[in-house]
Amino acid sequence: MTEAKTIQLRIDRNKELIIEKLKSLPIIQVACEKVGIGRATYYRWREEDPEFADAANKAIREGQQFINDMAESQLLSAIKDQNMTAIIYWLNHHHPAYATRVEVDAKLRMENEDLTPEQETTVKNALKLAGLLSTPKSIKKRGAK
Repeated sequence: MTEAKTIQLRIDRNKELIIEKLKSLPIIQVACEKVGIGRATYYRWREEDPEFADAANKAIREGQQFINDMAESQLLSAIKDQNMTAIIYWLNHHHPAYATRVEVDAKLRMENEDLTPEQETTVKNALKLAGLLSTPKSIKKRGAK
């Protein structure tokens, strides 16, 4: 086997290994260290090999879901152990009665409710342009059809 072929086989194997690591640990730096490659190499492979980039993205998403599942499992264990912080967190995020709400109480005070003649003209022109206000000409045109 030629040296170039041996190198390519090693690269392909490292690509497979990094994909597998990302599925269980979606942190690029850590996955690269475990496989024994540099981050620069990982990013170069992503640029040069679109299939590798797609597989890496999919593996990262899968790894994130794995971590989410694990974290949720730990949260449920903490709730079972009567950890009040975990209980409050769960209720705040999963029960509408405990959700964080923001209430706004305001009063609107208008000093002058009437429009100035200039404002009235501007509003009428805007309504005409939007087709929401008929002009005498447009009424005649519609009736003529």
